[in-house]
Amino acid sequence: MRLSDFLEYVKTRSPLDTPDIHRFMDEMSDQARRITFELNNAYHSPDEVRALLSRLFGREVDPTLRVFPPFYTDFGKNIHIGSRVFINACCHFQDHGGITIGDDCQIGHNVVFATLNHGLAPEDRKTTYPAPITLGRNVWIGSNATILQGVTIGDNAVVAAGAVVTQDVPPDTIVGGVPAKPIKRIL
Repeated sequence: MRLSDFLEYVKTRSPLDTPDIHRFMDEMSDQARRITFELNNAYHSPDEVRALLSRLFGREVDPTLRVFPPFYTDFGKNIHIGSRVFINACCHFQDHGGITIGDDCQIGHNVVFATLNHGLAPEDRKTTYPAPITLGRNVWIGSNATILQGVTIGDNAVVAAGAVVTQDVPPDTIVGGVPAKPIKRIL
């Protein structure tokens, strides 16, 4: 399987359940771990961090991107980040289904982006289903928040620390809690 074929396939949100797909995901995970181990096990200047992330993502990252390692991903090739984005330490990007972060976003410590979910029926439990996560512009994700598959967070929204976001967040809205619920509108 080629990367381009896999990326097109996950857009359909179809199950990731064939031997070819599993083999490809394992190979890509090995590549991602090699780069993240290099990124996370020594000090790197901001330019060196961006160079390693460019290798991990398979394309040049914006020169305004700031990431404080450690940074974790089990795929790496389906992450798209805008300009002037800051990602704090210990974030986990499970990006098989796709993660898009708009310009001017701020991501707190220990944030988890999970684009895969398992089937609920016992006979389907080993099957994973992808769905993308999308952050609009100027979104702030508080520390220890978890954003689940298929969620879109609108422009200027804020996700409170520790929230678990299971549904879309409208623009200009603060959400918090488990599961996250609207707290107030930002005027």
